[in-house]
Amino acid sequence: MVALLSLLLALPVTALAADAGREVAWQERLGRAAAMQEESRAMHGAASKLLEQKNLECAKDFLVNACRHEAHQTYLKSSREAHRLENDGKALAREVKNEQAAERRQRVVDEAPQRETERHERAAEIAAARQAAERKAEKARVDKARQAANGERRKAREAEKLRRKQAAHQARVAEKKREAAQRAESEARRRAGQEAAKAAANR
Repeated sequence: MVALLSLLLALPVTALAADAGREVAWQERLGRAAAMQEESRAMHGAASKLLEQKNLECAKDFLVNACRHEAHQTYLKSSREAHRLENDGKALAREVKNEQAAERRQRVVDEAPQRETERHERAAEIAAARQAAERKAEKARVDKARQAANGERRKAREAEKLRRKQAAHQARVAEKKREAAQRAESEARRRAGQEAAKAAANR
């Protein structure tokens, strides 16, 4: 079991090392291809200069045409060699590019299941986040409605308390007025009795 686990853990490292090695090899071959093409350009330049120089020398030679023909043949040989080298360099670069493209295509194929899994995971995470946000918003709406209802009930209680207080106050005021009226009436009767007694005494 431990050996299997170690092997599984080593696989990504091995794959990374293989990828790195392949990349280094590609870069080396691309460097070689670029060097071959550069050498080809140098060979073309040297062959052209040599042909020009030979043609100037041939102008002084007795057999001008034969000399120029020989110089041209030498130029063609060098030019063909330079052209072959350029084509080999281009072919090598093309070969590397094709291998890299094939590697990219294979990687896309290999990584497709992982990308699909990640896409499903992201979709599930987004759905869960949306549901959590909706639950939070619904809870906020319920809390707000409950707070509003509590506020209305509190206002109603306070209004009822105020109404009762005012009613009690009005009842106390009415009672005091009634008591005052009774006292005034009692006082008036008492005075009337006194006045009647005085009048009777004076007769």
